[in-house]
Amino acid sequence: MQMLMPEPQIFVERTLALVKPDVVDKEEEIEDRILRSGFLIVQKRKLQLSPEQCSNFYADQYGKVFFPNLTAYMSSGPLVAMVLARHCAVSYWKELLGPSNSIRAKRTHPHSLRAIYGTDDLRNALHGSLSISAAEREIRFMFPEVILEPIPAGQRARDYLNLYVKPTLLAGLTALCKEKPADPMAWLADWLIEHNPNKPRLQHHIAEEEHQ
Repeated sequence: MQMLMPEPQIFVERTLALVKPDVVDKEEEIEDRILRSGFLIVQKRKLQLSPEQCSNFYADQYGKVFFPNLTAYMSSGPLVAMVLARHCAVSYWKELLGPSNSIRAKRTHPHSLRAIYGTDDLRNALHGSLSISAAEREIRFMFPEVILEPIPAGQRARDYLNLYVKPTLLAGLTALCKEKPADPMAWLADWLIEHNPNKPRLQHHIAEEEHQ
């Protein structure tokens, strides 16, 4: 009896990462670790929050004894906010971060980011969303202009790939075989950017023709 394997599905999650004020000078080093861990940095911005904004962001922590120190710390200087994407982004980012208490992280998860860059329970270097719903809320807070559309999965994802991705990729690979460049990866990347079907087209030549 032949066993039918389930068709692969595409699942992409997004989560929020914050590089906190005391380690902003390590931003590039931290970003490199993020990228090498399989994440895509979808959006990034540097900003400084007011104490009131920090209070709103950490509203679920309101009333806890550390809350005043937390808002003071998070508003003490600029921070870097990033939207990270990958399969199971929320759980993988939490795993990469390690325990929230950096002292414990150094003991139990010495290779985690909080063990490497954090100082104590409060100054733990980085923030990560606790759940998918928290990630959506926090991304909207830090990137209010972003539209969070649902990621297609299953048949919708396959339809999208067949309709929009595969034709362009096939054309690019065909052109790559004909061209045979010295650096095929860089050449293909440039080709895909140039031939992106969703790329806005400038209409300068049309305007010139109308005025001739």
